Order: sequence, then C-alpha cells, then structure tokens
Amino acid sequence: MKTDGLGRNTRVFVSAGASGIGRAIADAFLTENCRVHICDVDDDAIADFLNSNSSASATKADVSLTEDVERVFEEIQKQFGGLDVLVNNAGVAGPTAEIENVDPAEFRRTVDVGLVGNFLCSRRASPMLQTTKGSIINIASTAGLAGCPGRTPYVAAKWGVVGMTKTLAMEMGKHGIRVNAICPGSVEGPRIHRVIARDAERVGCSEAEIRDAYERQTSMRCFIDAQDVAGLAVFLASNSGRYLSGQIIAVDGNTESFANPLEDK
Repeated sequence: MKTDGLGRNTRVFVSAGASGIGRAIADAFLTENCRVHICDVDDDAIADFLNSNSSASATKADVSLTEDVERVFEEIQKQFGGLDVLVNNAGVAGPTAEIENVDPAEFRRTVDVGLVGNFLCSRRASPMLQTTKGSIINIASTAGLAGCPGRTPYVAAKWGVVGMTKTLAMEMGKHGIRVNAICPGSVEGPRIHRVIARDAERVGCSEAEIRDAYERQTSMRCFIDAQDVAGLAVFLASNSGRYLSGQIIAVDGNTESFANPLEDK
C-alpha cells in the first residue's frame, strides 16, 4: 500500500543519504516511487547507493560548506525544478570524552555538520518549499532531549536541531511548510558500535556491558532499526501528517534515563 499523497510528483532531498539512517530514508521514499536526490561525502557509499537505485541521483557534498550546499541545490533545481521534502539527516558522532579532553576542532566539526549543515540546507530549500508548501524533516536524536555524559559536542548539535525545528515551524507555517524532528534512540549499525567501543574504553568496562547499559535506559530494552526512522519520515511527509508541525518525535523505545549507569564504575 502506498502512502497517501506521495509518488512520482514528490521530490525529496536527503542529506547524508548514502548510508545508515539516511540510506534507509532515501530507500523508503524510493519505495513510494518518489524522485530522490541525496548528497554524501563518501564516494564508495554514493556509488553503492546509485548502483542499487538507478532512478535516484546524488551529489558529493559536505553540508557544512556553503559552496557545497549551493551546488547541491543548483543540481536539484536543474533535475527536479523544485522540491517537496527536505530531510536534514547529516551529522557526525563526534568525540566521546570529558569536556576538558575534547579537541575544539572536533567540537566545531560536530556542530558544523550536525547543526550548521541543517541551517544551510533549510535556508537554501526554503524558497522551493514555499512554492510547493512542502515539508522539512530534521533527524535529531534523543541526545537532543537531555544530556549525555561524554558527548557534549553531539548533544549541543542535536539540541540546536530541536530548537531550530521549533522555530522554523513557527516561522514557516504561514507558507504552508511543516517542520518536524525525529529523535532516534540507539540505532543498530556501525555508528553506534563505534560509540559503544569508545564508551567502553573511556569508562573501563566491556562493550557488552555498555550495550546492556544502553538497552536498560529504555522501557522496551531495545535498540531500534533505521527502517523505523524511515517509516516515520515517510509518514510525516505524506498527507497523513499534513497537520503535524513543530513536533519532536522520539523513536527510541521510551528512554527513561540518559545517564550511563556504568559512569561511576
């Protein structure tokens, strides 16, 4: 069954769409027969995505760079003639360390990709979306809802995304544009595995203990799949979500605690 209001006339752009959550979101919109363009910084991931999705298109770009974002949207305008859905997915995990041990360059890079990139894409997409009364979907994190020890750069970026989502929903509503954010919890995949490994090294325990601690933070004692996030993104872009705006929606099995239970181990 196709989702109401989506199809070949729906033009979608997903940043960092060649792997992980972004890839799942791009694939989900392609399943709805939407026209999808992605950007990413990874040549191999882009090639793999395009090999699997011949109807899609892509641009190699770093969304933290104004000139790269301009190039992406020039390509979207050339190919699609406009835009209906912007999915701001780009972000990096950033360092795992106490604040006095965080390299300022790593902090800036984490915020530049995860927050400034969100701003640059939203800014550039706004005129297109005003024409189509489109939708912006920001991929934040449960880290944007509370603190997370050892992850200051990432948390700062995601709190910024949540604040930007709320403000843009108010600012752009008069144009018929809906702006929402999805806050995934721990998503299965290589990225969370790297975070777990760094947490284990920092705290001085096993990766299995860290994983168990993450799972015990949620009511459902689980990690989630990227497809769970993708399904919600499709819903928010569809007519079924036409009156949803300014919402910050967690997909996380209900996080009960953000503090690492092993922090004082």
